Amino acid sequence: RLLYLPSPSLAVTMALHAPEEFQHILRILNTNVDGRKKVMFALTSITGVGRRLSNLLCKKADVDMNKRAGELTEDEITRLVGVLSNPLEFKIPKWFLNRRWDIKTGAYTQVFSNALQGKLREDLERLKKMRAHRGLRHY
Repeated sequence: RLLYLPSPSLAVTMALHAPEEFQHILRILNTNVDGRKKVMFALTSITGVGRRLSNLLCKKADVDMNKRAGELTEDEITRLVGVLSNPLEFKIPKWFLNRRWDIKTGAYTQVFSNALQGKLREDLERLKKMRAHRGLRHY
């Protein structure tokens, strides 16, 4: 079988055009983010950020979700990081956060990256120390 193309220049115009400032790997919050994915799905590679939160982050930071992550400008990246680090200031509801009512501080926060692993470790140590069933399962 032969594949028929109407004109030879059509194959060239259908290729994905990457701008010169395209970054294939971005470094956001100590995490490598794939620049070839769409912004909403690329942000989910950050530990503690899921699809619903990344959707909300893009809306609050006024970032086009149809863009690829490698096409983001420095200003858009700083806006995304700003919304993620201070979610309550951008009117993200408390029930949306992953650290509701911290035991020590009583604050509602969004924990991500290495801090999430540290908080999980602290919680398990606290449960082990009080000899709770949830803590004893991790001995």
